[in-house]
Amino acid sequence: MSDKHLTDTTFASFNLDKSIQQGLDEAGFTHCTPIQQQSIPVAIEGRDVAGQAQTGTGKTAAFMVATLQFLHDHPAPPDRKPNQPRAFIVAPTRELAIQIHKDSEQLGKHCGHKMRVVYGGSGYEQQRDSLKDVDILVGTPGRLIDYFKQHVYNLRALQVVIIDEADRMFDLGFITDIRYLLRHMPPPEKRLGMLFSATLSFRVSELAYEHMNDPQVIKIETDTVTGENVTQRGYMISNDEKIALLIGLIQHHEPTRTIIFVNTKRTADEVWGFLEGNGFSCAILSGDVPQRKRIALLEKFQRGELKILVATDVAARGLHIPDVTHVINYDLPQDGEDYVHRIGRTARAGSSGDAISLVCETHAMSLPDIESYIKSRIPLEMPDASLIAEIDPRSRKRPPRRPRPANRPQRGRSNSRGSSNSRQNRGGRHR
Repeated sequence: MSDKHLTDTTFASFNLDKSIQQGLDEAGFTHCTPIQQQSIPVAIEGRDVAGQAQTGTGKTAAFMVATLQFLHDHPAPPDRKPNQPRAFIVAPTRELAIQIHKDSEQLGKHCGHKMRVVYGGSGYEQQRDSLKDVDILVGTPGRLIDYFKQHVYNLRALQVVIIDEADRMFDLGFITDIRYLLRHMPPPEKRLGMLFSATLSFRVSELAYEHMNDPQVIKIETDTVTGENVTQRGYMISNDEKIALLIGLIQHHEPTRTIIFVNTKRTADEVWGFLEGNGFSCAILSGDVPQRKRIALLEKFQRGELKILVATDVAARGLHIPDVTHVINYDLPQDGEDYVHRIGRTARAGSSGDAISLVCETHAMSLPDIESYIKSRIPLEMPDASLIAEIDPRSRKRPPRRPRPANRPQRGRSNSRGSSNSRQNRGGRHR
């Protein structure tokens, strides 16, 4: 974390319990970011917080340090049962929930709390069993509600609730689930509430005032919507030359850790195929990748064993991956907010990074909306001929096919010869 990104306030100035301070010291956290500086003392005093700050500014550490100190200062009720969490953290995506849990274990490793994480996609029984004994519970709305309705855990002894990336909860349609969970918690005046969001829009503010106890609003204002340490630029390019330019850019910049964003899984397969076929080892991160494989890919990427990820927008939010040097928008997203979250994967915690967009014939129409949203122009140029790589169209590799379930008939074939599902009904794509 660069000095430019930090304030003069130290974590030691909050007089935290020594177990919390030890975790911070071991994690290398000495000085606070602005959101940490302003939100931690308010929450430690027991006042609710509604915080607005850009991604990558230390929100997770802000609410975790406050939570750990609050739990230290307010012991659990003597009649609390092991399956009654004391703190409850809701995140919109699996990746963010996993990251919060990982960061929480690092910061709270000396506090003695049992920290659990639950999310959809894998580990159903294992996660369920882990909730028999839990102090701090992190999870995504669907899996949290699933276990709650089964009475695997309850919220009667809850002391702290945190809603992270509240704006994203609305975007993904989770707000009904969030309200359901909030209604089954102790009333706002009997618990500490913290809500964090990239924007405190009207709907997010309404949620805060409805389910929190007169929250203190903390806004970390910046001159730009995008990170100030992100260098943005775009290249005007034809559809036919996009792959050649992408490979040329990678060859030219030799990035150590790059995320390439595309709009569809089909395009992800195409980009992956050309990269692999031209000597660049990479992986695809999309919504249909099994959860265990997603976690393994992200761990390899974080360790530097994998230098390139080709991702759909499933990876644009909620991922804290240090030292991402380049984000490349192979496809421009359809709206400005997705653009901001994509390029926010680089230049995190005060570091610098490059965001490169390929402005092609298909997606150029999105550029005015993006620039309107970020309130600035993205510098555009025509790529120099040296950046256009020589690519053999036959070099594309095909991703391995997944085995078809044994009981699933092949698409377009009937179970009997007399069916009307003939070749004629399948259209002209096989002609």
